[in-house]
Formats: sequence, structure tokens, C-alpha cells
Amino acid sequence: MLERLRQYVSGYVPLTDEEFALLAENITIRTFGRRELLVRAGEKELYMNFVVKGLVRMYFYNGKAEVVTNIAKEGHLISSSAAYLSGQPSNYFVETLEATTLLSLSRDDLDKIYGRSSRIERLGRLMTTFFVLQQEEWEQEWMRLDTRERFVRFVEANPELVSRVPQKYLASYLNMKPETFSRQKNLLRTSRPPAVKTGKP
Repeated sequence: MLERLRQYVSGYVPLTDEEFALLAENITIRTFGRRELLVRAGEKELYMNFVVKGLVRMYFYNGKAEVVTNIAKEGHLISSSAAYLSGQPSNYFVETLEATTLLSLSRDDLDKIYGRSSRIERLGRLMTTFFVLQQEEWEQEWMRLDTRERFVRFVEANPELVSRVPQKYLASYLNMKPETFSRQKNLLRTSRPPAVKTGKP
């Protein structure tokens, strides 16, 4: 489990064995069943979570409608980030979609680590910058791309999520109605060329 986390953080800052050990000793392994809430709106977000196994979504309510803002699979981070960083109550719900295993780091432990390692503090700055830029890019795409383009881009980047995540959640994440998502999925299926058969007839 920890090796996968090390590969992930090495994409930002390569850590020495001692630095990663400092990070690892503060990690909590948490396991959840399907459809368990990690955080409710109004609660404080205590952890930043790295998904080792499973799926997690983040959402808020607009009236009675759920608006999905993030879906995290294996190898990705998820938390109510603004609440985690600020210490203020979350505006979001964070919920598992499958049985899920997380590597979690509390904000208090993160602050302690920052005080002991300037390189891990730099890692945190780089990761926070990346997430801000990623969110801004997604918001621009959401406004610039039409429904078809948003759907195709998402499916090409995350083909396995189409079968793992309930369609209504994917539709919400892509800002479209479930029936529109279904129609786009059917159009994509029929537009693909048939598989070429190989071997002897």
C-alpha cells in the first residue's frame, strides 16, 4: 500500500527513505464498506485521503439534487480540501461507492511533518498548486466544451469508470441529465468501428 503512495508523491518530489518514513509513520489505514459517508456537510474534514482500493465521490446539494464534484479511483487523492486546509466545516459530503481502503493523513500530523521536513513541505505546496490548476482547467472545460466533447474527453481518460460508477453520478459530474449521458454512451458505442476478427475462419 505504502509503495503505491510513494510512487504517487515521487511524481511531485522524490523523497529519501528517511523522509518517506516520516510521512508513512503518520499515515492511518482506514477501510470502509460501500456507500459509507466519510464526511458530511457541516462537519470538519480531518483527513486527506489516498485511495488504495475502491471509489469515492464528493458532492453537495443544490436544493434536493446532488451535484457531484469529484470521483476518485485508485491512485488518487480525495477530501473536502478547503475544509481540510482551513479547519472550517465542510460544504460537501464525501462518500464511498465501493468497499474502499484509504491511506489518510490528518491536518495536525501534516503540520508536524512540515515542521520537520522542508522537502515534504515543498511537496505539499506543489500538490496544492497542482490541484488548484487542475480545478481551474476543469471549470474552463466545463464552460468551453459542449456536452458531447465533455463526455468523450471524460470517457477517453476514465474508461473503467463508465462501468464502475452509477450513471446518475457520472451524469451529474459532467453536468448533464442521466438520459443525455445514456444517449451519449449509445452514440459512442455505435460510432466505434467493429472489432476486427483474427484467426482462421
